[in-house]
Amino acid sequence: MSFTRQLSEMSASELNDAIDDTNFPQAHILSRGRNNSVCSTSSTSGTSSLADRPLAQPEESSAIGIVGTPTEEVAPVALPTAPAPLTSSQRPRLILKTNGSSPDSDGTQPKTPMTPRTSTTPGHEKCTFHHDLELDHKPPTREALLPDMARSYRLLLGGLGENPDRQGLIKTPERAAKAMLYFTKGYDQSLEDVLNGAVFDEDHDEMVVVKDIEMFSMCEHHLVPFYGKVSIGYLPCNKILGLSKLARIVEIFSRRLQVQERLTKQIAVAVTQAVQPAGVAVVVEGVHMCMVMRGVQKINSKTVTSTMMGAFRDDPKTREEFLNLVNSK
Repeated sequence: MSFTRQLSEMSASELNDAIDDTNFPQAHILSRGRNNSVCSTSSTSGTSSLADRPLAQPEESSAIGIVGTPTEEVAPVALPTAPAPLTSSQRPRLILKTNGSSPDSDGTQPKTPMTPRTSTTPGHEKCTFHHDLELDHKPPTREALLPDMARSYRLLLGGLGENPDRQGLIKTPERAAKAMLYFTKGYDQSLEDVLNGAVFDEDHDEMVVVKDIEMFSMCEHHLVPFYGKVSIGYLPCNKILGLSKLARIVEIFSRRLQVQERLTKQIAVAVTQAVQPAGVAVVVEGVHMCMVMRGVQKINSKTVTSTMMGAFRDDPKTREEFLNLVNSK
């Protein structure tokens, strides 16, 4: 009788006794793999080997005439779950750069400086101007700009079809560069330097008005001048400012590339910072050469802008008194 016929004629119990588990360590795994009650393939969580699971001792199945084991309970495999949605406190915060800090800051977010460079930044140790809203950085000296500016003016003259080497234009590039530096000297001036301690304690709370302060500035849109007069009024709160300092404040902000609307507000804010008055009013009347020499060419047009703060904005009678004083001859 062949070995195959002997196996076919053996009962299930005899077949189990004939199998030596020590010689066939994978016998249980193969038999479990044929058992429909236990899946040996991958589940929804991925393919896993049944060889890594603890195996029960083989038992004779009374229902099936082959080697097998009764169904054993398999621990359910945890399925991956979708990540929980982020709450508002966990979401990335949008940090906005406003006046050197971020709004709604709880102290945990780093603050953003008003300007990216300071006097401690390598290569900027000698820089004196880092915190102006319109000019982030200046070189150590303004004279250091003259060679580059002069070359630029020389190229400009050549672009206009002129000969920069003719007698009348030989020194024009240098002169123009020095003039432009003078027109914009306000970039190198600060409120603290101009005030120079000229703030005095005085028991005075009536209106102080200095009017018709001459003003010269440069239009930032066309780099041509605009000029006019400035009138400033403020209501002191036990502090007064030297009268000449009001004119100096006008110089700080007018000697820059400007628009009249911004110039008016900057003057009012500077007076407020200087003496913390109950109110500040500024009226600027200007003639813009970009309207006179080009464009619409309206020679007699004037632009009037005003900024009212504190009592001048809230009290109509105070505002009316100031405007009457300014308009009086």
